Amino acid sequence: MAYRSIRDCVKDLEKHSRLIRIQQEVDPDQEMAEIHRRVFAAGGPALLFERVRGSDFPAVSNLFGTIDRARFIFRHTIRRVEALIGLKADPMSGLKRPTNLYHALRAGLTALPRRSLGGAVRYRRTTIDRLPFVKSWPRDGGPFITLPQVYSEDIARPGTMHSNLGMYRVQLAGNDYRTNEEIGLHYQIHRGIGVHHSKALEKGRPFPVSIFVGGPPAHTFSAVMPLPEGLPEVAFAGALAGRAFRFSLDRWKDSKSGHRIRQVISSDADFCITGIVESGLKPEGPFGDHLGYYSLQHDFPVLRVNAVYHRKNAIWPFTVVGRPPQEDTIFGELIHELTGPMVPVSVPGLRSMHAVDQAGVHPLMLAIGEERYLPYEKDRIPAEILTVANAILGFGQASLAKYLWIAAYQDNPELSTHRIQEFFGHMLRRVDWRRDLHFQTSTTMDTLDYSGVSINRGSRVVIAAAGMPRRDLATDLPDIRWPENIKDPSVIFPGLLSLRAPEFKNEADRVHIENLCAVLSEQKDLLEGFPLIVVSDDSEFTSRNLDNFLWITFTRSNPSHDIYGVDSFIEFKHWGCHGPLIIDARRKPHHAPPLEVDPHIMRSVDEMAASGGPLHGIL
Repeated sequence: MAYRSIRDCVKDLEKHSRLIRIQQEVDPDQEMAEIHRRVFAAGGPALLFERVRGSDFPAVSNLFGTIDRARFIFRHTIRRVEALIGLKADPMSGLKRPTNLYHALRAGLTALPRRSLGGAVRYRRTTIDRLPFVKSWPRDGGPFITLPQVYSEDIARPGTMHSNLGMYRVQLAGNDYRTNEEIGLHYQIHRGIGVHHSKALEKGRPFPVSIFVGGPPAHTFSAVMPLPEGLPEVAFAGALAGRAFRFSLDRWKDSKSGHRIRQVISSDADFCITGIVESGLKPEGPFGDHLGYYSLQHDFPVLRVNAVYHRKNAIWPFTVVGRPPQEDTIFGELIHELTGPMVPVSVPGLRSMHAVDQAGVHPLMLAIGEERYLPYEKDRIPAEILTVANAILGFGQASLAKYLWIAAYQDNPELSTHRIQEFFGHMLRRVDWRRDLHFQTSTTMDTLDYSGVSINRGSRVVIAAAGMPRRDLATDLPDIRWPENIKDPSVIFPGLLSLRAPEFKNEADRVHIENLCAVLSEQKDLLEGFPLIVVSDDSEFTSRNLDNFLWITFTRSNPSHDIYGVDSFIEFKHWGCHGPLIIDARRKPHHAPPLEVDPHIMRSVDEMAASGGPLHGIL
């Protein structure tokens, strides 16, 4: 079954009891988002909001709220895409399993985009202010499109086969945007649209961009799929949808520049916004983002709106991002399932890698690589896995990894990057802090990560461990004489300690960790079983569970500034330490604020979940 629109998907989910309708009018200003968050956390169904206050259109969320439902949506086509990716990874698999070749060929038949005349999306025009103005968090700068498909082309090589389809957030109103005339276009570093934009700027040409919302769910998923450069997302969208990506062309004269504009419109989209990216920038944000904090207001490109199209009976899909796990976690899980076979092919020597969702994805990457450079050595040392680590840091969006922990496959062929605590245990038993830390102290980092020195700038570290275990990991608190201002020691899991330090108000407060290192220097023998210590503002919260440890530690630290060591040293520009490694994960003044729900909104949703309310029995 090939969905032609979101409505097709909604009907299918409802038929199979995987979607509920909310008939009561709901406020898109935070209320819809809070309902979504609670239903997602409960593993509940997709949600169709039939009456969105202030809008002409219904909205749907939580379509991909469980991995089971995501697989269900793509149940008729995902086998074809898996076969296609498998064939790319291993061309001989088509001969070994002829059915794989058959499924791959079927996917290939719908991968080529197809031009159409008109299309359902051209049913009628509307204006930006009639769309569902979904605002997720109290400090958000305005309403955002959270499931956009942002389409751009290379002006030097126009055409769908040289296009980029990405999910870059779009601010519909607020700040200094002129209502119905301008919307904010936020894209981060290392994104395909940036290449297209830079070429347009170099040639002094207008940069047309189209924003699609809705359509076949495969189109939404394709916008987040990390594809190799040169492979257009619209081709993947057609293969996954089981129906070629259909498009029509808008040709119009831009009165401001005088240029004739060629603009692509997705024929099957529920909505399409077309326009020109202006040469100047305007403030965009804040926005509650997937690291669990606000990305703050910064200058980003602006789209000057030309037209807003929608199909008959259009439905507006949206999601809510915030501290993981959220619905975008399911996207990541599905991506891992599909792209797994390509990992060893894309990076020689790499067995597996896992961008950890609980830590906000880019802040923490776990990897396993081959270690075959010195097979004659009795005890392995990191060698080939350092080559693999460098390759990972030059590979697509994996290059934004802030902490990269990499283990040697030969040390434990059963080790998995997805069994996170086990992976850390494997690493902590083997790591040698004198040798195994490798820093990039001034480099690019994820736009949404505010732990660095400025937007897009920070540091990263590779921790590479190989060989026989060096230590046993302890589970009982050591009998340590802690500094007076260090409180609440707690074991997070074997080998890992959590501590609370005074609030970090300014750079002078780094002295708390420096003093801790000095005090522990005389007692480091007692810490042999605890090679890693995390210092935070709330030790009890950090040590409460694995997810809290991952989120606090890796979103609130910048390796070059916040990694310390007991008896640290610099030798020929290499930094290491003889005792435990200490990560200062306290909140710093330049960090973005964490996300919190408005208490009024919480009470409103509580009432909906009470007996007789529209969400009773769901929440």
